[in-house]
Amino acid sequence: MTEPGAGEVRVRIVVSGVNPTDWKSRRGSAPGQALAAYQRANSGSAQEYAVLPAERVFLLSANASFDQGASLGVPAITAYRALTVAEDGPRRLHPGALAGKVVLVAGGAGAVGHAAIQLARWAGASVVTTVSGPAKAALATAAGAQHVLTYTDPDVVAQIRAIAPEGVDLIVEVAPAQNARLDLAVIRNRGSIAVYANNGGDQETLDVRQHFSLNVRYQFVLLYTVGADVIRAAAEDITAALVDGALGVGEEAGLPLHRTEVAHTADAHALVESGVVGKVLIDVSVGFAPAA
Repeated sequence: MTEPGAGEVRVRIVVSGVNPTDWKSRRGSAPGQALAAYQRANSGSAQEYAVLPAERVFLLSANASFDQGASLGVPAITAYRALTVAEDGPRRLHPGALAGKVVLVAGGAGAVGHAAIQLARWAGASVVTTVSGPAKAALATAAGAQHVLTYTDPDVVAQIRAIAPEGVDLIVEVAPAQNARLDLAVIRNRGSIAVYANNGGDQETLDVRQHFSLNVRYQFVLLYTVGADVIRAAAEDITAALVDGALGVGEEAGLPLHRTEVAHTADAHALVESGVVGKVLIDVSVGFAPAA
């Protein structure tokens, strides 16, 4: 067991969440690229104890479960950042912070999309999301999206414009290469497109003149280099949302949970790499219960 040094905390892990960065790191993207292990290749959360910088450790609210804690870290902070980058704000989330705004979440059944729907609704936004079919539509609806559309519908732009005639204020984008034309067709003047993944392709071509005319802002989101202040603010506001009961997990809340034991961590990675819908969790300390 590693002893914590100055400015470090040793954490007992009960449930560990698996994110795409985990299997990508294992495949050789770079050492220590999972967020809990960022620049610390001997760390990570799929182990009984982890030593972490104190600035990366946040208390889980008393009404939240270990499953919530393991499900929210990377996806919820990513969603938070995507929702707080617009030119006209807000910079922080709280009830009413997004009142009067229309947020479009691409891929509302994914882990980040799910958190974006929940946080945007908690902050008062009207949420539109696009999904591939009925099963994912049911999950996005359970998460709280008021308008759930199928992105393959030929008139999806018209459907979004009917909801937001002046255009949507903010787009949380998982597939920028595939959705560039759609995003341009539905974004409002001075709207923002927050890109947090490259699903569907690494290269994107933009019509410069049309984006000029709308003063559109593209904001790319990567947690590793976003800065400690942003992560700290996100943790504070996400905790407030947890206290308000706004960030449920499980199929009834729109995010199915898939579980393995720590001895089968490879299976957990394979599930995430296969694109399973929902959140993959590893039960590390089976039977552990927090002290009363």
